[in-house]
Amino acid sequence: MRLDGKIAIVTGGASGIGKGIAERFLEAGAKVAVFDINGPGVRELVSAYPGSPVIPLCGDVASEDDVRAAVEEVVRQWGAIDILINNAGFEVHGTVVEITPGQWERQLAVNLKGAFLFSRSAIPHMRQRNGAIVNISSVHATVSWPGTVAYDVSKCGLIGLTRTMALDHGRDGIRVNAICPGYIHTPITDRWLDTVPDREAAIQRVLSLHPLGRIGTPRDVAEACLFLVSDAASFINGTSLVVDGAMTAAGH
Repeated sequence: MRLDGKIAIVTGGASGIGKGIAERFLEAGAKVAVFDINGPGVRELVSAYPGSPVIPLCGDVASEDDVRAAVEEVVRQWGAIDILINNAGFEVHGTVVEITPGQWERQLAVNLKGAFLFSRSAIPHMRQRNGAIVNISSVHATVSWPGTVAYDVSKCGLIGLTRTMALDHGRDGIRVNAICPGYIHTPITDRWLDTVPDREAAIQRVLSLHPLGRIGTPRDVAEACLFLVSDAASFINGTSLVVDGAMTAAGH
């Protein structure tokens, strides 16, 4: 599957799943604009691909001004947008009585509002280009764990956003789908493992949830994303693809 000449924006592209997607798209021949609040991380990724068609963009997905400026810069340099990957996100832990209103608002602002803002700004530049949008949701959209209420709500919201945008913009030649990853080994995973009393026991517990005997990698999600934005998925629209190694199928 190739993306030669396609113009893509990947949010949260400085690390983890977003970085894996950006790198895979570059390998497939796309031009990639990498947006992240982590400026040094964006610059590090760009420096790893000297001479490649990459635009570094630093900003906050929850800021309408930052999002508008980023989209305008991509259009200024490359003329249009073909692909948008709404990946930026983070996870707040706590029940409704433990988290603060500020934490709740920030969780939804980054994970859900950010996808709305980028889609709102990018879609006018994607019409009639066989464009594709992929929202990176989570298995938390269909199953829940204790103490993740704000995160779960944000990821459920992305599924609703995906379905409705698919209906609203199909006639614009834009397909909109979602990916629901399970456990994926990213820097966030490593930071979580650093907080548990027994790191090895935690790893074994997570592995035991997966019939394949391993957790996912950013590359696993990136390959699924590449498929959904490619011509091979030209009749797939408004759906959610679970990428979790059958963890949820196993009842976890």
